[in-house]
Amino acid sequence: MNWLLVIAGAAVGAPMRYLADRAVQSRHDSVFPWGTFLVNVAGCLVLGALTGAAVEGAASSHLQLLVGTGLCGALTTYSTFSYETLRLAESGAKAYAAGNALLSVVAGLGAAFAGVTLGTSVWG
Repeated sequence: MNWLLVIAGAAVGAPMRYLADRAVQSRHDSVFPWGTFLVNVAGCLVLGALTGAAVEGAASSHLQLLVGTGLCGALTTYSTFSYETLRLAESGAKAYAAGNALLSVVAGLGAAFAGVTLGTSVWG
């Protein structure tokens, strides 16, 4: 039964990622992958908040599977981040590639920590 929760979350997260990426990229005239950056940071925030809620006993294992593994797993994308960073470097946009790598890690960790703080504050 748990795998159905993961599938349900992923069925929402994957199209969400695609649509958000397309919406963000269509509004920016830049080689920087803003769409992927946004969904990854948003996923880190959501997963952090879910973790904070779980620490406080407010998130069941089923919710963790649905939202954490399913939705966030399909929403965020390490492979696309890696591919886009590689493509930036290969195309000569080395500063964008380095900026993407650094900014993604810093913003992702910051969002995860902020999410945990939010989750423990709301449900603690």
